[in-house]
Amino acid sequence: MRLSPLPADQWDEATRQALSAMRGADTNNALSTFAHHPALAKAFLRFNVHLLTSSTLPARIRELAILRVAHRRDCAYEWSHHVRMAKDEGITDDQIAAVKKGEAADPFDRVVITAVDELEEKSQMSDETWAALGERLNDQQRMDLIFTVGCYALLAMAFNTFGVELEDASAHGGHE
Repeated sequence: MRLSPLPADQWDEATRQALSAMRGADTNNALSTFAHHPALAKAFLRFNVHLLTSSTLPARIRELAILRVAHRRDCAYEWSHHVRMAKDEGITDDQIAAVKKGEAADPFDRVVITAVDELEEKSQMSDETWAALGERLNDQQRMDLIFTVGCYALLAMAFNTFGVELEDASAHGGHE
């Protein structure tokens, strides 16, 4: 762990205000790590909250994409939090396991996984994948997908580099 979570009792008013963008969220290791840089946290969390709560992208598609990013980036913290969120959106354990393999029984889910893989590998999406996404998603939703993939790739880089640990790491041996 390079940056230890900053305990909530050490947050000043600016920090509390910066982290309030994640209203309703429990204080967790990610937010407590963001507490080291309130100005960055405030700016970034506003964008992140948009992707989670105001995005035009259907929540189920968002969670599939985030899980694929988390797996590709080997980010246990992001993976564990979004497995729970994916299940809340009706994604089954079998579907979650398939995401790790880059597979999906549903053809559109496969297109979403392909889109993530292309963005991760080439920083762009092929015309074929863009068109296939367009069969169910409008331009705003496709834009939100790209920004979601980018945001969670960035978060994975940050969490992995900072050494953000799972809240229940002792129960999981530190990894999931």
